[in-house]
Amino acid sequence: MRRLTFLVMFVSLSVIGSLIKIPFTIGSIALDSAPAVVAAFLLGPTAAALVACIGHVVSALFGGFPLGPFHLLIACEMAALLYIVGLLIKKGWLVRSYICFFVGNACIAPLPFVWIISPAFVLSIFPSLAFATAVNLAIAVVVSKALQRVWGERHA
Repeated sequence: MRRLTFLVMFVSLSVIGSLIKIPFTIGSIALDSAPAVVAAFLLGPTAAALVACIGHVVSALFGGFPLGPFHLLIACEMAALLYIVGLLIKKGWLVRSYICFFVGNACIAPLPFVWIISPAFVLSIFPSLAFATAVNLAIAVVVSKALQRVWGERHA
């Protein structure tokens, strides 16, 4: 019951974060990933993937689905990325997991759109995506460190 409560709480925090948009090019770039990274820290890779997937879909919904059905691809990318980040955290590789999240979300996840839409599109969203990823990551690191001090260990 405790894991389910945490999962629902992180999904809710992701939905709240999806309402905080980064005002750049695409309306679905928001602060919805930080709860997923913290969920990876506390609940493990599967829960983190679920929180990331739901968080992105809700963020796209609130942004008006500017990329249409391609948001399903992005949601799958986010789920896969957070699953990998969760696995790295589970092994105790915190710094590597944070680097993986930043590089994966800011640099690798947009790559399919080079061919789907255009290279210019990817270049235009990179600054806002990198900034939002950095802010999401900073929030997640601060919260994870605070939780680690309170509980004394990782719970993933």
